Amino acid sequence: MKMFTNSAMKRNGSLLLLLISFYYGFSQDNYEIQVYGSETVAKNHTMVELHSNFTFDGTKDTVQGVLPTNHMLHETVEITHGFSNIFEIGFYFFNAIGNDNRTAYVGSHIRPRIMAPKEWNWPVGVSLSIEGGYQKSQYSSDTWTLEIRPIVDKTMGKLYVSVNPTFDKSFKGANQNAGLVFSPNAKASYNLTKVVAAGFEYYGSIGPLNNIYPPPQQQQQLFFAIDLDWSPDWEFNCGYGIGNSPSTGNQIFKVILGYRFH
Repeated sequence: MKMFTNSAMKRNGSLLLLLISFYYGFSQDNYEIQVYGSETVAKNHTMVELHSNFTFDGTKDTVQGVLPTNHMLHETVEITHGFSNIFEIGFYFFNAIGNDNRTAYVGSHIRPRIMAPKEWNWPVGVSLSIEGGYQKSQYSSDTWTLEIRPIVDKTMGKLYVSVNPTFDKSFKGANQNAGLVFSPNAKASYNLTKVVAAGFEYYGSIGPLNNIYPPPQQQQQLFFAIDLDWSPDWEFNCGYGIGNSPSTGNQIFKVILGYRFH
């Protein structure tokens, strides 16, 4: 009976570690909260963006070496250059700002992207983004990762819709054996005026393709977002979001400010 009890305790302990690994496996990934549009940066143009977000209610403890996200400010610099009318490369520099020695440069990613030429006259905009790179283990339980992001969008009068059926792969870290994880993103916005558009953005992670998580274990975030379009050279997006698990951040405010250099 004692051996059976110890075995049960080991199984329960393994289950607990699995749940902790899932809930906190992506606990510091909120550096660039954005649903992509299909259009790439024009040839010989450079887009510089600052992604800022603050987590009002995040993780409170260090779990598996990953620092907590509560009251953490993330600042990401993104520089994207258009090498042709359908191809661009983006570079990311992730930074974290927080008390208790949580301020640091976190890591970098590179992101090539190619777009279906407008001359093809497709009914929707289509592009494909591949993003990979490194983050320090104190800020992500997966240090080397790859993201495959197909992008489909369409403008219908005052309504804009974009869908990013994204797939994530970890090569080193807690989820390196998980395979491709399906992480869909979507956006719908409506032009209230010529300058202001309002809508919703959705970010999810529902599990590996061969083992979709039950709904209570899936990660979900929903943002109410505002876009301002006062100039073709400027980009502004802000939003307030809530999540369904500690790892997603239950309350996050984000701002994206960008400028296109000709």
